[in-house]
Amino acid sequence: MYAIIETGGKQIKVEEGQEITVELLQGETGETVTFDNVLFVGGDDTKVGTPYVEGATVSGKIVEHGRGDKIIVFKYKAKKNYRRKQGHRQPYTKVTIEKINA
Repeated sequence: MYAIIETGGKQIKVEEGQEITVELLQGETGETVTFDNVLFVGGDDTKVGTPYVEGATVSGKIVEHGRGDKIIVFKYKAKKNYRRKQGHRQPYTKVTIEKINA
């Protein structure tokens, strides 16, 4: 069985036992988190939401919080002596999917 959930403005296909990386969530390591915005549940009994499947939830456990690789944002305008360099590291949360309740 799998599901498509919405979190952090993104849609992610998840299965039980899968480890996913999502936008930063509130909570400590080891806590259980519940995703209520389930768009689709697939498997033996398929359910499609309009836009969300009523009564369907996906629960998972927070594994860790972290920060992604650094990216460089460099702005440049030719012949105008304009240069700006900025770095960014996006925070994330790793979650292990435990159960899909459909």
